Amino acid sequence: MANQLFDFGLIGLGVMGRNLLLNMADHGFAVIGYNRSPQKVTELENEIVPGTMVKGTSDLKTLVDSLKTPRKITLLVQAGKPVDDVLTELTPLLDKGDIIIDGGNSHYTDTLRRVQYMQEKGFHFMGMGVSGGEEGARRGPSIMPGGDPEAYHHVKPMLEAVSAKVNGEPCVAHLGKGAAGHYVKMVHNGIEYGIMQLISEVYDVLHRGYGINNDELHEIFRQWNDGELQSFLVEITRDIFLKVDDKSGNRLVDMILDKAGSKGTGKWTSQDAMDLGISIPTIDVAVSMRNLSALKQERVNAAGVYPAINKITGVSKEDIIQQAREALFFGTMISYAQGLALLFVASKEYDMEIPLPQVVKIWRGGCIIRSTLLEIFYQAYTGNPRLSNILLDSHIAALVKSRTDNTRKFISSAVLSGIPASALAASLGYFDAYRSAVMPTNLIQAQRDFFGAHTYQRIDEEGIFHSNWQ
Repeated sequence: MANQLFDFGLIGLGVMGRNLLLNMADHGFAVIGYNRSPQKVTELENEIVPGTMVKGTSDLKTLVDSLKTPRKITLLVQAGKPVDDVLTELTPLLDKGDIIIDGGNSHYTDTLRRVQYMQEKGFHFMGMGVSGGEEGARRGPSIMPGGDPEAYHHVKPMLEAVSAKVNGEPCVAHLGKGAAGHYVKMVHNGIEYGIMQLISEVYDVLHRGYGINNDELHEIFRQWNDGELQSFLVEITRDIFLKVDDKSGNRLVDMILDKAGSKGTGKWTSQDAMDLGISIPTIDVAVSMRNLSALKQERVNAAGVYPAINKITGVSKEDIIQQAREALFFGTMISYAQGLALLFVASKEYDMEIPLPQVVKIWRGGCIIRSTLLEIFYQAYTGNPRLSNILLDSHIAALVKSRTDNTRKFISSAVLSGIPASALAASLGYFDAYRSAVMPTNLIQAQRDFFGAHTYQRIDEEGIFHSNWQ
């Protein structure tokens, strides 16, 4: 194999990188992976499937020299400075026209900077989101590349081969200019934050508020996943309730501390939406609740100061489960709507030309937020590719409207029992504000003009006005 010219190289042999490389090899590509740690190289070589062409190396020059030209190298390393460090080490070994793909969760502004930097040196650089976790990388992820279209032409056959498939169609597409790929992945993760928070709130109301046990919750989520709520996140939640802890013998979910971690992509989504003036409160709240969860001891102390009943009465089990299902459906629709509305605006503001029909199409399989709802969204965008918000589609509107009453009832039960349902409430608040032809913002403008002479507009004539309020 020493003289073999490999089709693709990959830098970073953690579990994601290793699995993606083996996925490429499964589809007939000769691949070589690099990691400075010999142990990671050994772990790769121990997993090589007989009959596939895979090699590992701890020498970066060996990787570069072993690749066909133009060289095609994917980076799966930690976002931030590690990516720049790899590029600094790698670029002196490359030839003009070689193609570098950052497949990690880099911030889109870093990707824009690197595109420019690599272009000046004569190299092609692409940012590419990859979703699906470890199993997705191995068996078929959703892949979100953006940037250089010439580079995409060279890697398209491989990406289509290794991606997830829905109805025989690959879950990968070129998603626009510049840093579009990483921007789409960032928003994907923001939507993911929102849906995970919504599921956790529904769980909390049913479990802590109504006393429904893990076996019953498993059956509830099984039925939901067999119906309109079918999705990866509902599916894994179903299975989580049955997992037994091998240390205590209890259900594992009950033994896990209620402090959530985060890698920053949800926060990035909220920050950029704020910069663009786009409202995504469901996602914002999901980020805030993870932050609040970190204050475990403070929350324990506060629970002693402000005791709550946390028990729901006056509603049957059948009704609360039905309300929960419709509230989760409603909130999930709103979380998608907010993320996709952000993509619509960001595409124009940042000149990325993101094709929203293709975005929801490739999210249908492989990625963490895959669900049957994405097929509905795909049909909506197929009918109107310039749809600014999916809530304006008549079919989607009918689905949302039919679930608002039970959503209100479910949130009311949570509020009256002192169980936080912040993401559900934010979803409902967003919906009610979005459908309000009149909002009380006129009073805010009056206040702003009163104390700061910030001016206002009128409903009866054009122009900018200021009044002496005192």
